[in-house]
Amino acid sequence: MNNTREVDVVVIGAGQAGLAGAYHLRRTGSEPERDFVVLDHAPAPGGAWQFRWPSLTYGKVHGMHALPGMELTDADPARPSAEVIAEYFAAYERAFDLRVRRPVDVSTVREGVDGRLLVETSDGSDGTWSTRALINATGTWDRPFWPRYPGQETFRGRQLHTAQYPGPEEFAGLRVVVVGGGASGTQHLMELAPYAAATTWVTRRPPVFRDEPFTEDLGRAAVALVEERVRQGLPPKSVVSVTGLPLNDAIRQAIADGVLDRRPMFDRITPDGVDWNDGRHVDADVILWATGFRAAIDHLSPLKLREPGGGIRVEGTRAVADPRVHLVGYGPSASTIGANRAGRAAVRDIRRLLAGEPVAA
Repeated sequence: MNNTREVDVVVIGAGQAGLAGAYHLRRTGSEPERDFVVLDHAPAPGGAWQFRWPSLTYGKVHGMHALPGMELTDADPARPSAEVIAEYFAAYERAFDLRVRRPVDVSTVREGVDGRLLVETSDGSDGTWSTRALINATGTWDRPFWPRYPGQETFRGRQLHTAQYPGPEEFAGLRVVVVGGGASGTQHLMELAPYAAATTWVTRRPPVFRDEPFTEDLGRAAVALVEERVRQGLPPKSVVSVTGLPLNDAIRQAIADGVLDRRPMFDRITPDGVDWNDGRHVDADVILWATGFRAAIDHLSPLKLREPGGGIRVEGTRAVADPRVHLVGYGPSASTIGANRAGRAAVRDIRRLLAGEPVAA
């Protein structure tokens, strides 16, 4: 039978948001294993970054913000981001003695006794944790979104998602349809172009390219739009979805070369490609779904936090339906700088909660 251990705070996830939360817990004097514990299902440090494709070098990463208290310096831009960031996260965990437990899968968070939450896990020695507060930092990587289209099951070629993308070399000589108008879709297309026999880009909506610099004011406005959705209990959109794509030199060249020549979304999938209702057809060997991710929060289902709109209503980082639960890296904090700020805000509120003080609205 699994033992139950008591702590004040359980942090689920050791990506940017989870490590930021753990750092701020340490800053308040909390001790790992005694006062809080960090549970991570990944096999090694690095969060979702460790699973990124090798051709995504550190120099191609947009907006990687350093974790609080320790800069990432002298990183080689030619090295894979998976290696650079995994090494940085590992050094960070050591520097602040965060003692992340991994690999530990959290299956369920449910109501316990005496106002506590029970966090049930796959850890054989300490399978259940009883906690007064929860920082949920599970991100989105584990929930790739696969749209459904008529005929999808008949396709004789290969279908894969960005989460499974191995790099461009594997698609040499193949005809590839890339679905999705975000940063991953455009990156895939530009990488694949020198290797693939042909690429076709399809999106549900026309892509929006941003020519002006991404100022602090624009960033705040974009975050505010995402924040309003989670206040209403709607599933969050990514910050990128409301900022548009940066129109840099590489993007301009890809547009000029016809690599980023967008077509509207196809209407059905056939055994050998995709069709539109107007009679157009494109032959394809591969359909690459660069269609984003959804929040990995199914383990919170027993707490009944979801609103009728499908999301969790959040004020700051706090779940409105349960102030013991904080979601960091969710909605407006789903960026590296946003995750840092959310980790600090969550810990501030949790300290007040544990002290029996009123939590600011």
